[in-house]
Amino acid sequence: MFTYSLDNKRYHTLNYYYRTLFQKKVFKVSLNANFSCPNFKNGNGCIFCLHGSNDYDISQNNNLIQQFYDVANVLEKKWPNSLYIGYFQANTNTFAPVNVLKEKYETILNLPNVVGLSIATRCDAISEECYQYLAELNQKTFLTIELGLQSAKEETLAFIKRGHDLQSFTQCVQRLKTLGIRVVVHIINGLPYETKEDMIHTVQYLNNLDIDGIKIHMLHILKGTELEKIWKKEKFPILSKEEYIDIVCTQLEYLNPKIVIHRITGDPNVKDLITPQWLVKKFCVLNDIDKEMQKRNIYQGDKSKNKNKL
Repeated sequence: MFTYSLDNKRYHTLNYYYRTLFQKKVFKVSLNANFSCPNFKNGNGCIFCLHGSNDYDISQNNNLIQQFYDVANVLEKKWPNSLYIGYFQANTNTFAPVNVLKEKYETILNLPNVVGLSIATRCDAISEECYQYLAELNQKTFLTIELGLQSAKEETLAFIKRGHDLQSFTQCVQRLKTLGIRVVVHIINGLPYETKEDMIHTVQYLNNLDIDGIKIHMLHILKGTELEKIWKKEKFPILSKEEYIDIVCTQLEYLNPKIVIHRITGDPNVKDLITPQWLVKKFCVLNDIDKEMQKRNIYQGDKSKNKNKL
């Protein structure tokens, strides 16, 4: 049995992480605080982006408290006495003056049974004043910063119009870690013209940054994006489900076992999805990853420097 799992998974599950810390069921409640993104301001955003990171039908209701209870009230019926983490997910959630951030964050923090915040943002959207505020916030709640990276390959970052380089990302992670703030990083498998070795290199790179968690996504092409135009013109290959599973399993072998797996597949909005269609069957992908790890008899971290399984 793997050390960091309560349900026979062979990787470090988020359920195990939260249960160990809080001794209760913990849910993240996705919120849309109507922030923008510096990459929209400077251009059209990343080539895969449609409406920002709110492509998952997050509520457009401006009332954050109502957004929160729309989700929490449903969860409470099935899992009474649960705890919650307010997840500021849509777009870039530090891209505003600190007084605006305080008002929005603390509106959620003051709600009953909210034990923390998870804030999705970019490495180029955290001001010095914001770093100082996040350090203060980290002293009074369970704070996590989620940073998009997508790839550790400089050529890929330029191709997808990420808007920052690898050094900027690295410096941001290091600064957050110096402040004692937890960091979760988003990566995308299957980006145009990347090899399996490139994708493995990305997780090896993150191992060296002492991050706390990771979200692994599969590249998907959405209607109306720049990526759609490029794909139709260049016809770059899209990973099959079998290729994706193979890559994820290998990445997990290399990933430090102490890094929590917050997400291990994509979750696209079906009405906007062009390809790959196999991605809509999320639980099939999750189950097939489990089966492949069992078939190979592998665990997260088997090829890292920090093996830790029982």
